[in-house]
Amino acid sequence: MKTYVIGDLQGCHEQALALLDRIREHAAADGVAEPAILFAGDLINRGPDSLATLRHVRKLAMASGGLIDSVLGNHDLHLLAVAYGIRPEHKSDTLAEILHAPDREELIDWVRQRPLAIHVQGHVLVHAGLLPQWSATQAMALAGEVQEMLRGDGIAEFLAEMYGNQPDQWSDDLQGADRLRCIINAMTRLRFCSADGVMDFKMKESGTADPASGLMPWFDVPGRRSAKETVVFGHWSALGLTIKPNLIGLDSGCVWGGQLSAVCLEDRSLLQVQCPQFQEIKPATRSK
Repeated sequence: MKTYVIGDLQGCHEQALALLDRIREHAAADGVAEPAILFAGDLINRGPDSLATLRHVRKLAMASGGLIDSVLGNHDLHLLAVAYGIRPEHKSDTLAEILHAPDREELIDWVRQRPLAIHVQGHVLVHAGLLPQWSATQAMALAGEVQEMLRGDGIAEFLAEMYGNQPDQWSDDLQGADRLRCIINAMTRLRFCSADGVMDFKMKESGTADPASGLMPWFDVPGRRSAKETVVFGHWSALGLTIKPNLIGLDSGCVWGGQLSAVCLEDRSLLQVQCPQFQEIKPATRSK
Protein backbone atom coordinates (compact mmCIF):
# COMPACT_ATOMS: atom_id res chain seq x y z
CA MET A 1 0.00 0.00 0.00
CA LYS A 2 1.04 3.56 -0.69
CA THR A 3 -0.58 6.44 1.18
CA TYR A 4 -0.18 10.00 -0.06
CA VAL A 5 -1.29 13.18 1.68
CA ILE A 6 -1.94 16.33 -0.34
CA GLY A 7 -1.80 19.85 1.08
CA ASP A 8 -4.41 22.61 0.81
CA LEU A 9 -6.06 22.67 -2.63
CA GLN A 10 -8.18 25.79 -2.03
CA GLY A 11 -10.01 25.42 -5.32
CA CYS A 12 -6.94 24.94 -7.52
CA HIS A 13 -8.50 22.25 -9.70
CA GLU A 14 -6.00 21.99 -12.55
CA GLN A 15 -3.09 21.71 -10.14
CA ALA A 16 -4.96 19.03 -8.19
CA LEU A 17 -5.46 17.00 -11.36
CA ALA A 18 -1.79 17.32 -12.27
CA LEU A 19 -0.62 16.23 -8.83
CA LEU A 20 -3.05 13.31 -8.74
CA ASP A 21 -1.60 12.11 -12.05
CA ARG A 22 1.90 12.31 -10.59
CA ILE A 23 0.80 10.36 -7.53
CA ARG A 24 -0.68 7.57 -9.64
CA GLU A 25 2.50 7.38 -11.74
CA HIS A 26 4.67 7.26 -8.61
CA ALA A 27 2.54 4.53 -7.05
CA ALA A 28 2.38 2.51 -10.28
CA ALA A 29 6.19 2.48 -10.45
CA ASP A 30 6.06 0.47 -7.22
CA GLY A 31 3.30 -1.79 -8.49
CA VAL A 32 0.48 -0.04 -6.60
CA ALA A 33 -2.55 0.39 -8.84
CA GLU A 34 -4.81 2.18 -6.35
CA PRO A 35 -2.95 4.26 -3.77
CA ALA A 36 -4.66 5.74 -0.74
CA ILE A 37 -4.91 9.52 -1.07
CA LEU A 38 -5.76 11.86 1.79
CA PHE A 39 -6.27 15.61 1.68
CA ALA A 40 -5.23 17.95 4.50
CA GLY A 41 -8.39 20.06 4.32
CA ASP A 42 -9.27 23.41 2.74
CA LEU A 43 -10.33 21.72 -0.46
CA ILE A 44 -12.07 24.91 -1.55
CA ASN A 45 -12.10 28.72 -1.43
CA ARG A 46 -9.74 31.46 -2.64
CA GLY A 47 -8.75 29.55 -5.79
CA PRO A 48 -10.51 29.74 -9.18
CA ASP A 49 -12.37 26.42 -9.35
CA SER A 50 -13.86 25.55 -5.98
CA LEU A 51 -16.87 23.78 -7.47
CA ALA A 52 -14.86 21.62 -9.86
CA THR A 53 -12.36 20.79 -7.13
CA LEU A 54 -15.00 19.74 -4.62
CA ARG A 55 -16.91 17.70 -7.18
CA HIS A 56 -13.77 15.88 -8.26
CA VAL A 57 -12.53 15.02 -4.78
CA ARG A 58 -16.00 13.88 -3.73
CA LYS A 59 -16.32 11.68 -6.83
CA LEU A 60 -12.91 10.12 -6.21
CA ALA A 61 -13.68 9.50 -2.55
CA MET A 62 -17.06 7.94 -3.18
CA ALA A 63 -15.62 5.55 -5.76
CA SER A 64 -12.53 4.61 -3.75
CA GLY A 65 -13.97 2.27 -1.15
CA GLY A 66 -12.42 4.32 1.64
CA LEU A 67 -8.99 4.80 0.07
CA ILE A 68 -9.54 8.52 -0.57
CA ASP A 69 -10.74 11.04 2.01
CA SER A 70 -10.14 14.52 3.40
CA VAL A 71 -10.12 16.10 6.82
CA LEU A 72 -12.02 19.34 7.38
CA GLY A 73 -10.24 22.68 7.19
CA ASN A 74 -11.38 26.11 8.27
CA HIS A 75 -12.48 27.01 4.72
CA ASP A 76 -14.53 23.82 4.48
CA LEU A 77 -16.26 24.68 7.76
CA HIS A 78 -16.82 28.22 6.47
CA LEU A 79 -18.60 26.76 3.45
CA LEU A 80 -20.92 24.86 5.79
CA ALA A 81 -21.61 27.98 7.85
CA VAL A 82 -22.47 29.99 4.71
CA ALA A 83 -24.59 27.19 3.28
CA TYR A 84 -26.64 26.93 6.48
CA GLY A 85 -27.13 30.70 6.66
CA ILE A 86 -24.94 31.19 9.72
CA ARG A 87 -22.29 33.42 8.12
CA PRO A 88 -22.20 35.69 5.06
CA GLU A 89 -19.76 35.14 2.23
CA HIS A 90 -16.49 37.05 2.48
CA LYS A 91 -15.38 39.35 -0.31
CA SER A 92 -12.50 37.01 -1.12
CA ASP A 93 -14.60 33.82 -1.12
CA THR A 94 -14.94 31.70 -4.25
CA LEU A 95 -17.89 29.68 -3.00
CA ALA A 96 -20.77 31.08 -5.09
CA GLU A 97 -20.63 28.34 -7.72
CA ILE A 98 -20.94 25.68 -5.02
CA LEU A 99 -23.80 27.46 -3.27
CA HIS A 100 -25.75 27.79 -6.54
CA ALA A 101 -24.86 24.42 -8.04
CA PRO A 102 -27.66 21.96 -8.91
CA ASP A 103 -25.86 19.35 -6.78
CA ARG A 104 -25.31 21.77 -3.89
CA GLU A 105 -27.08 19.60 -1.31
CA GLU A 106 -25.08 16.50 -2.19
CA LEU A 107 -21.82 18.46 -2.00
CA ILE A 108 -22.66 20.14 1.32
CA ASP A 109 -23.76 16.84 2.84
CA TRP A 110 -20.53 15.17 1.75
CA VAL A 111 -18.45 17.96 3.30
CA ARG A 112 -20.23 17.74 6.65
CA GLN A 113 -19.59 14.00 6.79
CA ARG A 114 -15.84 14.44 6.58
CA PRO A 115 -13.64 13.70 9.62
CA LEU A 116 -11.81 16.34 11.59
CA ALA A 117 -8.79 14.05 11.99
CA ILE A 118 -7.59 10.77 10.49
CA HIS A 119 -5.22 8.28 12.11
CA VAL A 120 -3.27 6.17 9.61
CA GLN A 121 -0.05 4.16 9.89
CA GLY A 122 1.31 5.97 12.92
CA HIS A 123 0.37 9.37 11.48
CA VAL A 124 -2.34 11.78 12.60
CA LEU A 125 -3.70 13.96 9.80
CA VAL A 126 -5.35 17.21 10.86
CA HIS A 127 -5.79 20.50 9.04
CA ALA A 128 -4.00 22.85 11.46
CA GLY A 129 -2.56 21.33 14.62
CA LEU A 130 -2.94 19.62 17.97
CA LEU A 131 -2.77 21.24 21.37
CA PRO A 132 0.25 20.14 23.43
CA GLN A 133 -1.97 18.61 26.12
CA TRP A 134 -3.44 16.10 23.68
CA SER A 135 -2.08 12.67 22.92
CA ALA A 136 -2.89 11.27 19.49
CA THR A 137 -5.48 8.97 21.05
CA GLN A 138 -7.21 11.82 22.88
CA ALA A 139 -7.13 14.00 19.78
CA MET A 140 -8.91 11.35 17.74
CA ALA A 141 -11.58 10.98 20.41
CA LEU A 142 -12.10 14.75 20.57
CA ALA A 143 -12.34 14.96 16.80
CA GLY A 144 -15.08 12.36 17.01
CA GLU A 145 -17.12 14.61 19.31
CA VAL A 146 -17.13 17.36 16.69
CA GLN A 147 -17.84 14.94 13.86
CA GLU A 148 -20.92 13.66 15.68
CA MET A 149 -22.34 17.17 15.87
CA LEU A 150 -21.60 18.02 12.24
CA ARG A 151 -23.28 14.83 11.05
CA GLY A 152 -26.34 15.23 13.27
CA ASP A 153 -29.69 16.93 12.84
CA GLY A 154 -28.59 19.89 14.97
CA ILE A 155 -25.81 20.99 12.64
CA ALA A 156 -27.23 24.51 12.10
CA GLU A 157 -27.38 25.18 15.83
CA PHE A 158 -23.88 23.79 16.22
CA LEU A 159 -22.46 25.98 13.44
CA ALA A 160 -24.06 29.05 15.01
CA GLU A 161 -21.98 28.43 18.16
CA MET A 162 -18.78 27.43 16.36
CA TYR A 163 -17.20 30.88 15.93
CA GLY A 164 -15.11 32.72 18.49
CA ASN A 165 -11.62 32.65 19.98
CA GLN A 166 -12.61 31.58 23.46
CA PRO A 167 -11.80 29.44 25.27
CA ASP A 168 -8.23 29.70 24.00
CA GLN A 169 -6.81 26.97 26.22
CA TRP A 170 -7.81 23.35 26.65
CA SER A 171 -9.20 21.86 29.84
CA ASP A 172 -10.68 18.40 30.18
CA ASP A 173 -13.45 20.07 32.17
CA LEU A 174 -14.72 22.09 29.19
CA GLN A 175 -18.26 21.22 28.19
CA GLY A 176 -20.84 22.04 25.55
CA ALA A 177 -20.16 24.67 22.90
CA ASP A 178 -16.98 25.88 24.62
CA ARG A 179 -15.47 22.41 24.48
CA LEU A 180 -16.33 21.84 20.82
CA ARG A 181 -15.21 25.34 19.79
CA CYS A 182 -11.82 24.80 21.42
CA ILE A 183 -11.38 21.50 19.58
CA ILE A 184 -12.32 23.03 16.23
CA ASN A 185 -10.09 26.06 16.71
CA ALA A 186 -7.10 23.88 17.51
CA MET A 187 -7.60 21.41 14.69
CA THR A 188 -8.52 23.92 11.96
CA ARG A 189 -6.95 27.28 12.97
CA LEU A 190 -3.97 26.72 15.27
CA ARG A 191 -0.51 28.01 14.38
CA PHE A 192 1.07 29.52 17.48
CA CYS A 193 0.49 28.91 21.16
CA SER A 194 2.26 29.47 24.46
CA ALA A 195 4.18 26.79 26.34
CA ASP A 196 1.06 25.99 28.36
CA GLY A 197 -1.14 25.74 25.27
CA VAL A 198 -2.85 29.15 25.11
CA MET A 199 -3.73 29.60 21.43
CA ASP A 200 -2.97 32.75 19.46
CA PHE A 201 -5.08 33.58 16.40
CA LYS A 202 -3.54 36.93 15.44
CA MET A 203 -0.21 35.88 13.97
CA LYS A 204 -0.71 34.53 10.45
CA GLU A 205 1.96 36.10 8.29
CA SER A 206 5.03 34.28 9.62
CA GLY A 207 6.37 30.87 10.42
CA THR A 208 8.24 32.17 13.47
CA ALA A 209 7.34 34.22 16.51
CA ASP A 210 9.26 36.83 18.50
CA PRO A 211 10.67 34.96 21.52
CA ALA A 212 9.56 37.88 23.69
CA SER A 213 5.93 37.10 22.83
CA GLY A 214 6.06 33.79 24.66
CA LEU A 215 4.59 32.13 21.56
CA MET A 216 5.95 29.26 19.50
CA PRO A 217 4.67 26.97 16.75
CA TRP A 218 2.33 24.45 18.34
CA PHE A 219 4.62 21.57 17.35
CA ASP A 220 7.62 23.10 19.16
CA VAL A 221 6.00 23.16 22.61
CA PRO A 222 8.23 21.14 24.98
CA GLY A 223 6.59 17.94 26.14
CA ARG A 224 3.91 17.93 23.42
CA ARG A 225 2.01 14.70 24.08
CA SER A 226 1.39 13.88 20.41
CA ALA A 227 5.12 13.94 19.57
CA LYS A 228 5.39 10.14 19.60
CA GLU A 229 3.41 10.00 16.35
CA THR A 230 3.90 11.96 13.15
CA VAL A 231 1.40 14.78 12.77
CA VAL A 232 0.57 15.75 9.18
CA PHE A 233 -1.09 19.11 8.59
CA GLY A 234 -1.70 21.96 6.15
CA HIS A 235 -3.12 25.44 6.85
CA TRP A 236 0.15 27.33 7.36
CA SER A 237 1.37 28.61 4.00
CA ALA A 238 3.69 31.16 5.64
CA LEU A 239 5.49 28.25 7.30
CA GLY A 240 5.78 26.43 4.00
CA LEU A 241 6.71 22.83 3.33
CA THR A 242 8.05 21.33 6.56
CA ILE A 243 9.27 17.75 6.84
CA LYS A 244 10.77 16.52 10.10
CA PRO A 245 10.96 13.06 11.73
CA ASN A 246 7.62 13.49 13.52
CA LEU A 247 6.07 16.31 11.52
CA ILE A 248 4.89 16.95 7.95
CA GLY A 249 3.54 20.39 7.03
CA LEU A 250 2.10 20.44 3.50
CA ASP A 251 0.68 23.90 2.82
CA SER A 252 3.23 25.19 0.32
CA GLY A 253 1.09 28.09 -0.86
CA CYS A 254 -0.56 26.77 -4.01
CA VAL A 255 -3.14 29.56 -4.20
CA TRP A 256 -0.41 32.17 -3.57
CA GLY A 257 1.80 31.10 -6.47
CA GLY A 258 3.79 28.41 -4.65
CA GLN A 259 3.46 24.68 -5.08
CA LEU A 260 0.87 22.01 -4.44
CA SER A 261 2.63 19.30 -2.45
CA ALA A 262 2.07 15.66 -1.58
CA VAL A 263 4.11 13.29 0.56
CA CYS A 264 4.07 9.51 0.50
CA LEU A 265 3.85 8.41 4.13
CA GLU A 266 5.68 5.12 3.59
CA ASP A 267 8.92 6.51 2.15
CA ARG A 268 8.60 10.33 2.52
CA SER A 269 8.74 10.83 -1.25
CA LEU A 270 7.82 14.43 -2.11
CA LEU A 271 5.74 15.21 -5.19
CA GLN A 272 4.97 18.80 -6.24
CA VAL A 273 3.46 20.83 -9.04
CA GLN A 274 4.00 24.54 -9.59
CA CYS A 275 1.02 26.85 -9.24
CA PRO A 276 0.16 30.25 -10.69
CA GLN A 277 -0.74 33.02 -8.26
CA PHE A 278 -4.52 33.13 -7.94
CA GLN A 279 -4.55 35.58 -5.03
CA GLU A 280 -3.04 39.03 -5.47
CA ILE A 281 -2.85 39.78 -1.75
CA LYS A 282 0.74 39.72 -0.55
CA PRO A 283 1.55 36.79 1.75
CA ALA A 284 2.46 39.19 4.58
CA THR A 285 -1.06 40.60 4.66
CA ARG A 286 -3.25 37.66 3.72
CA SER A 287 -5.78 36.14 6.09
CA LYS A 288 -6.91 32.53 6.32
